[in-house]
Amino acid sequence: MEIRKIIENKGRFMNLLLLGDEQESMIHKYLERGELFALYDTDLKTVCVVTQENENTCEIKNIATYEKEQEKGYGSLMIKHIIEYYKDKCDTLLLGTGEDDKILSFYKKFGFVYSHTVKDFFIDNYDHEMFENGKQLKDMIYLKINTPEL
Repeated sequence: MEIRKIIENKGRFMNLLLLGDEQESMIHKYLERGELFALYDTDLKTVCVVTQENENTCEIKNIATYEKEQEKGYGSLMIKHIIEYYKDKCDTLLLGTGEDDKILSFYKKFGFVYSHTVKDFFIDNYDHEMFENGKQLKDMIYLKINTPEL
């Protein structure tokens, strides 16, 4: 198993990135300025895009694992890699997600804690209604981890 940092032709991962962020125009807003990581275990399993938001803050913009590969630990391996990789590059690692208890608890097990909420983010920024586990996504819930404490 290996995690590679992808420098060129990031768009070739669009199909997998769309599992983590359903709208291509939103992905284009961060893909080229972000760092893209791809986890391979024989073949591609998981991708993650992280952006530098300011001098002290990085943000996980997208993490996605092929559906048939979920629940096998690939997402956890990627999150652990990202936390380790960025702990000396920023003071705070942020991530935004929908209000879904399963997803929120996934991130919290790595030490992420609630940061803030952006009301109606999914309604205001996407051209279609989005659902997670049968529930419409409205607000973006931001979680953070302070990397110097790791």
